[in-house]
Amino acid sequence: MSNSDVHSRRLKATPRGVGVMCDFYAVKAENATVWDQKGREYTDFAAGIAVLNTGHRHPKVMAAVQQQLDCFTHTAFQIIPYESYIHLAERLNQCVPISGAVKTTFFSSGAEAVENAVKIARAATGRPGIIAFTGAFHGRTHMTMSLTGKVVPYKTGFGPFAGSVFHAQYPNALHNVSVHQSLESLEAIFRSDISPQQVAAIIFEPVQGEGGFYIAPPAFVSALRALCDRHGILLIADEIQSGFARTGKLFASEYYDVQPDLITMAKSLAGGFPLSAVSGRAEVMDAPEPGGLGGTYAGSPPAIAAAHAVLDIIDEEQLCARASQLGEQLSATLRSAGCASLAEVRGYGSMVAAEFQDDSGRPSAEITKAIQLQALAQGLILLTCGVHSNVIRFLYPLTIPQPQFDKALQLLKEILREH
Repeated sequence: MSNSDVHSRRLKATPRGVGVMCDFYAVKAENATVWDQKGREYTDFAAGIAVLNTGHRHPKVMAAVQQQLDCFTHTAFQIIPYESYIHLAERLNQCVPISGAVKTTFFSSGAEAVENAVKIARAATGRPGIIAFTGAFHGRTHMTMSLTGKVVPYKTGFGPFAGSVFHAQYPNALHNVSVHQSLESLEAIFRSDISPQQVAAIIFEPVQGEGGFYIAPPAFVSALRALCDRHGILLIADEIQSGFARTGKLFASEYYDVQPDLITMAKSLAGGFPLSAVSGRAEVMDAPEPGGLGGTYAGSPPAIAAAHAVLDIIDEEQLCARASQLGEQLSATLRSAGCASLAEVRGYGSMVAAEFQDDSGRPSAEITKAIQLQALAQGLILLTCGVHSNVIRFLYPLTIPQPQFDKALQLLKEILREH
């Protein structure tokens, strides 16, 4: 059956609210390569939106899942627990950049992790308020959509939103938002909307994902930590997109001198299997009553097995170092392409973004889309992002073979020269 035949069936069977980027349908994938129904080969620089840092179908992930499938698929951890869940929690407790005693609990999606981090923060503080930032993306559920700082398409038509949620400005030098202005916007919330004594947590992304891969400046993160300490507010780092070696460190929070109280994670945690987690200071994590956390599929045994394999792969294949190496090569290629529309290249490790503007210096979604479509037509899958949809984000598997990566960068350079 052709791609067009399946496309026609998709339009009839699924709602238009599920946006789909590609006009072909995957039938096979391996590491950084995807094949469609016609046998055409694509290099995947999207990786399931940062889910596949270890690539499609890594042999160790597949073997770990198969071994688990031979034992059992599901019991619900809250009913019949299993040791692999506990062991993975122990491993993450050792990995996350939080000092002292740490505890971890598992869920299925990134949105679930954020929802539960909010629940934990409210239980620990007895306060209702949550502050997020402009440009943030935290999920599509009611609470996480409320936290998200981008209206189209995530919030359009879905209000009213959750209460006691407020948005401060995220620092962004390219768009003239200084660290001082961002911190002042927090103080404005305290003056106008909610007292700091009623705020349970401030949630931020060390590197904004959907917002455009903007990096939180160290001075900003230090000031957030100090502000939270001053007012008894918890600091939540959303590492769902930036975690698991993407930035050149296991977590982007490791780039800062201060630590969060809670970290949310998902995406590349389980190499393509649905798994998310919240890790945090033990006394904070213990705030909810027994039964207050969990979910039927939370900590699914096959996904837990996959996550153990992912942590092994990151260590054995030195993917943090490889992320830095590949990111440096990509950034150099972007900067040397001679693209007049390229306003900025930024990122940690292999969490790299290219932002585009028109001749008048305004964000250009049109140029960005044209580059994306031209790359797709030549077999390179790229993702856009940003409040203005004028950013290309690069999320290739960190396991991509070097010759394939070199070939993709050469193609990218040729496309950029035309713009």
